[in-house]
Amino acid sequence: MSQTSGNQGMNEQLGIIIDTGNRIFADGVDKAVLDTAERGEFAQSLWDAVVATGFHVVGSADSGTGLTELFALLDVAGTHAAPLPLVETLLANAWFGAADDVSSIGILDGNWIVDVPWGRRARRVIGIRPDSGECVIVEQVDVVDQRVNLAGEPRDVVKVPGTARKSSTSNSSESAWSLLALGRAVQTGGVLSTVLDIALQYAGERAQFGRTLSKFQAIQHSLAVQAAEVAAARRAATGAVDAAGTTRFEAEVAAAKIRAGDAATVVGEAAHQALGAIGYTHEHRLHHFTRRAWAWRDEYGNEFDWQRKLGAMIAGDGADNVWSFITGR
Repeated sequence: MSQTSGNQGMNEQLGIIIDTGNRIFADGVDKAVLDTAERGEFAQSLWDAVVATGFHVVGSADSGTGLTELFALLDVAGTHAAPLPLVETLLANAWFGAADDVSSIGILDGNWIVDVPWGRRARRVIGIRPDSGECVIVEQVDVVDQRVNLAGEPRDVVKVPGTARKSSTSNSSESAWSLLALGRAVQTGGVLSTVLDIALQYAGERAQFGRTLSKFQAIQHSLAVQAAEVAAARRAATGAVDAAGTTRFEAEVAAAKIRAGDAATVVGEAAHQALGAIGYTHEHRLHHFTRRAWAWRDEYGNEFDWQRKLGAMIAGDGADNVWSFITGR
């Protein structure tokens, strides 16, 4: 097969994943599903649709897909605010073998694994030490504390039993923590694109003083700022995905997580300002997307954590190499 035909095949496969993912999540995620998920009820029908299409193993060795397809699926899921632990399930399946049921990943802290997305529903939980490939695999999941994040998504505490298996993700050329962080950055870019769409639609439909809000210069400026932030966040995430397997990966992930965090703050606030009081009501769907953007901003390291990491990388390269570090992509 020629390189051209091979690239065409990859592009076709990627397009199928994106189109099918959009259809599944558009059909399976609405405000009622998100409200129910925030009450702790797992979206089983949505999960069944994901498994039926084989999307739960995208990125795994035997699936014929890689990180590009994995993160493309996460972008689509983020756009629809899909209430599933997809980042964790996809990476767990890629690292430790595919499982048809839900897997999740949390932070290993002594005898506990904390901040486990949907730990109460998972059949396999991986506890990872930040910035290390060391981990434990728990297959007898005992949730000792049910918690939630800002968006109402479960973030549970799981006990590490004596039967837990010690393992490592160090066989990956990218660090586990960076891949998890990139997953959240990609999701954040996706969910913010929907926040922008909601703001644009409202500004184009809502009229004041005889004209739509989109005709007012202040609103136009706000929408332009939001669009720029979303574009920058998504481009930074794409750059990090493209850098997988290279020496630039860690720096690109840092940049992506920083941009996603900054955009979550700016776009979320501006969108709520544009919609006014209605955007804060539970009945409106905007908050489902903005609260996820704000919650995901802080998971797997917030923008300040990654700013410190990126600064340390630049400083470690030496003062004479700052420009080459920035431009060496």
